[in-house]
Amino acid sequence: MADFASRRRTMVDTQVRPSDVTKFPIIEAMLRVPREEFVPDDKIEAAYIGENLALEGGRVLLDPRTLAKMLDALNITRRDLVLDIGCGTGYSSALMQSMAQAVIGLEEDEVLVKSAETALARAGAETVVLVNGPLTAGATEHAPYDVMILQGGIEEFPQTLIGQLAEGGRVCALFMDGALGVVRLGVRKGDVIGWRDIFNAAAPVLPGFAKAKAFSL
Repeated sequence: MADFASRRRTMVDTQVRPSDVTKFPIIEAMLRVPREEFVPDDKIEAAYIGENLALEGGRVLLDPRTLAKMLDALNITRRDLVLDIGCGTGYSSALMQSMAQAVIGLEEDEVLVKSAETALARAGAETVVLVNGPLTAGATEHAPYDVMILQGGIEEFPQTLIGQLAEGGRVCALFMDGALGVVRLGVRKGDVIGWRDIFNAAAPVLPGFAKAKAFSL
């Protein structure tokens, strides 16, 4: 039988710590949460590899380095209400629930929602609330959020989500331009978000977050 606890330690020691992620809550969560519970059955052996892992419908579970560095930039505290956009099978939500006041996991793919319900229950993630709905619509019933994070690439950040982020709230997103991407940390100031680049990464663009194609004759 696979020693997944050992693989978690190796993931942290070879993918997370070398990327300058040293905050104890992140390290502790990544050592504790069983990532193998949040991947498709046929990909369990690949649960701890250092690259994006394919899920249903062209979606991915972000590689451990990218997700850890995003969490590090957000600096989540026990006072924060978090919106996890495109939470997929729920791994990212399970990690953050030990750092935050509560996590709202937003997912529009019903197959992924069912997978997340099962995996989160097995992982004992009791402060995660799953919401099934369009990712770009957010989850207004629980807004405003202190923190938002997007589990995949985007080309633009919709105004609907800006309105659900608290004043001074933080958001971390992976902006894609073709095959290249950069993770940015944003802070809401009034009706806009001020962004700054953090590090390079790549992932498929989430449903609804692609730029509208300009029409030309």
